[in-house]
Amino acid sequence: QVQLVESGGGLVQPGGSLRLSCAASGIIFSISPMSWYRQAPGKEREWVAAMTSGGSTNYADSVKGRFSISRDNAKNTVYLQMSSLKPEDTAVYYCNTHDSTGYYWGKGTLVTVSS
Repeated sequence: QVQLVESGGGLVQPGGSLRLSCAASGIIFSISPMSWYRQAPGKEREWVAAMTSGGSTNYADSVKGRFSISRDNAKNTVYLQMSSLKPEDTAVYYCNTHDSTGYYWGKGTLVTVSS
């Protein structure tokens, strides 16, 4: 079955950087669109960034210019490089993909931006 496992979260100071990873299995990764979402405490889950199988990327306005999504098809892994982090970036970050049978989610990794 499809499995997505996020890692790389933690505590970081405002202005700092962090790189999240999401290892995928059970899918043909190279042809799968991959996305990152996040859910802050008390808020709904929101889309953050996406990357198509062809390498095209899109970002939410709130992270544009600060976050970068990338993928390594040889490692079946998608990354989210986050820089210039702000307290409002604090959230659980989730990896997502989808195919003809449905949408798939990881369990998330917590990012806390605080001094």
